[in-house]
Order: sequence, then structure tokens, then C-alpha cells
Amino acid sequence: MFEHYFQCPYCWEEVSMLLDPSILQQTYVEDCEVCCNPIEVTPQFQENELIGFDVQSIEQ
Repeated sequence: MFEHYFQCPYCWEEVSMLLDPSILQQTYVEDCEVCCNPIEVTPQFQENELIGFDVQSIEQ
């Protein structure tokens, strides 16, 4: 597992998520650990290295 820190698109707090580098490209939804709003997370890996990371707020 790979721990990555980023800024929540809702509350702007720094949060971390554990990412699985065995899946090269993935998109999933996970709640912010601070404000509990849903975040769409899209990490990309190449040879067990994080090469891209994007988060989007999910407008409700």
C-alpha cells in the first residue's frame, strides 16, 4: 500500500489515503476523513510508482 497526502476539495484540510499500486489505473469514491464528504479519487501507477493523482468533489 502507498500512503498519499493531498488537500480535500471540500474542507481544504490535508488528508491521507492508502492507495494500492497493484492496480495501475483506478477511479473510486472515498469519504474525506475530516469532513466526511465524498471525493472521487483517480490514482495512476507505473512500476509501483505514483505517476498521477487527481481528486474531484462530487456535487450533491
